Amino acid sequence: MLVLFPELKPYKRQQLRVSEVHELYVDESGDPDGIPILFVHGGPGGACDASSRRFYDPQIFRIITFDQRGCGRSTPHGSLEDNSTEHLISDMEKIREHLAIDKWILFGGSWGSTLSLLYAQSHPQHVAALILRGIFLSRQCDLDWLYKDGANRVFPDYWEDFIRPISENERGDMVSAYYDRLTGEDELARMAAAKAWSAWEGNCSKLRPSAEALSRFTKPHNALALSRIETHFFVNKGFVEENQILKNMNAIKDVPGRIIHGRYDMVCPLNNALALHQQWTNSELHIVRDAGHSASEPGTVDALIRATQDIAKELQSAG
Repeated sequence: MLVLFPELKPYKRQQLRVSEVHELYVDESGDPDGIPILFVHGGPGGACDASSRRFYDPQIFRIITFDQRGCGRSTPHGSLEDNSTEHLISDMEKIREHLAIDKWILFGGSWGSTLSLLYAQSHPQHVAALILRGIFLSRQCDLDWLYKDGANRVFPDYWEDFIRPISENERGDMVSAYYDRLTGEDELARMAAAKAWSAWEGNCSKLRPSAEALSRFTKPHNALALSRIETHFFVNKGFVEENQILKNMNAIKDVPGRIIHGRYDMVCPLNNALALHQQWTNSELHIVRDAGHSASEPGTVDALIRATQDIAKELQSAG
């Protein structure tokens, strides 16, 4: 079974201004002349970290990671101003142009798979391939599964913790209820809501419970950006039309793709990946039999690294 490549330091880090409000953290590592590959993190409101650079052979790839608007090392932290899916797609294109890249591979998981697909549908001529994990199609049914009725049946104990900060008469729309608290003036209520929101996702993310993963999700700096930005996007239905991604798959029908999805993914159920694969003839679907949603689970790590290696060979042989 393949494991993550050793940690490596970026050879370049920078803050890229993309608007009057927002500045993005961007770094590059690996081979400056290698195959460009962009790590597109999840959330929305997550961030890249040292592990984000470890799924790819640094002797083959030019590895680019960045923090999306308002999260990680991008500034201003937790900002919802001018922060939408359209803005994020535009930011990715600005990064590509700034780095003078013609075509790149997009490597995205969870919300990162959503954003990668939407970017590819907008700019197919600049996408060499897609490697996607834990597919999230941003449909109403996908939001309802995690925040209304679905995952709560698998994790009823964690669900009780999730709904506790919300009054009973508001529990029919948990996303809006949390959004109200996370954008309110009460700082204590904001932080309590941020921790509870992030803990729910962290508790659902792995097949085997992980105290380390939960700690990372609920760290105040991470939790505030994740919860604020996720609820902001989700009350706005991801800033996309219902079923938009599947309706527009013809735009990337010729782009090769690898879809990796855990059999027991409780954040983004497997039907997301199957529906995408059925609409994308140039894709391969790999179901990891002993994994949930997290990219760090051993079977998922193995499948993702094999996908990067296979895609690299295909692109190199195509010349």
